[in-house]
Amino acid sequence: MAFPLPVWLAVQEELLGYGGEEDAARSCFDDFDEEALFQMFHLTRPCLSFIADYVRVRMSTKITPTKPALSGDVMIMVALNYYAHGISSVAILRKAGLSMSDCTAVICSVSGVIAEMCEQFVSFPRSREARAAVASKAETLCGIPNVLGVLHAAHFKIRASPYEKSRFRTFVNSLGFTSALSQIICDSDGNILSVEKCCAGSTFEQEVWESSLIGKEVEQEAHGPHWVVGGSGYNLSKHLLTPVSGPANEKESRFNQAHAKIHNVMRTTLGSMKRRFRCLMQLGFAQEGLLDRQYNIIKTCCVLHNVAKKFSVPSPSVDFKIEHLDPGKQRSAPVATDPEALKARQELIDGKSSLGSSVRETD
Repeated sequence: MAFPLPVWLAVQEELLGYGGEEDAARSCFDDFDEEALFQMFHLTRPCLSFIADYVRVRMSTKITPTKPALSGDVMIMVALNYYAHGISSVAILRKAGLSMSDCTAVICSVSGVIAEMCEQFVSFPRSREARAAVASKAETLCGIPNVLGVLHAAHFKIRASPYEKSRFRTFVNSLGFTSALSQIICDSDGNILSVEKCCAGSTFEQEVWESSLIGKEVEQEAHGPHWVVGGSGYNLSKHLLTPVSGPANEKESRFNQAHAKIHNVMRTTLGSMKRRFRCLMQLGFAQEGLLDRQYNIIKTCCVLHNVAKKFSVPSPSVDFKIEHLDPGKQRSAPVATDPEALKARQELIDGKSSLGSSVRETD
């Protein structure tokens, strides 16, 4: 899991430490049966209860009272319904007694609180033992040793005014649509380990990686001598593992197959997130120089994704085609590759004869 058992237990203890009348009061979620709950929120009752308890505690100190006055549970209900469908259901708005404009303010407030929970629920494995366990699962999947996670610059559709031509172009990605880009790393089980940055869709993935906190930590071996797996939009380094361009022999071809297998976990993970949280399909309008609202929603969905996995919540059965990963913005001129990085990847390819067999056995 993206957050280790001690963190989970600490969260449980913290929640148990908050008693009081509000915790004991009947929740607005109690008005729904199990089927209606899942339809409205794409989450199960135990998962919703955990989320509501955890968020409610923080809302009391971080959110100013709303007008009209709403209970914490109602605000959480409105926000979770929006995340699930990308639009607020009429039934939820009526239940909350809110207009659409009021609803937007509530969603922004709750998103800000949940986004701050990233430190507790989205994190790299902290101990040597935890890192070894994550790497072992990745090696079982694809045959590549010492892989901690899969790196991708994820694109989420966003609206930008075409009348502001220069600014509009900054949001157009390599697939031809306007998007906000956020750097995400997941493990081989699809748990989110890191979410960082939010910028215009035309940004180079490598630039985001080099300027990100997690990128600097990984390259400085703060998380040990491990790899993160990235696509062809990234530069090969001693800790960022990219596929071989134009494989020259069977070993290199097998390595690329293994690389593609672990890299495809990110495609499945993003597809699962977008099925459960339809708000990620369209993040609304980009404001001048500000993507804070969109970034908070992306982080919020990453937190809720990890919590949903912890509670083994099934994926919604909606008609949704998993998108291919954006291949990344390619530079016009080739970039020189670090010889030491090339040597490290080649030693990995030459020294790991099980790469091909692992891919065949698990396909």
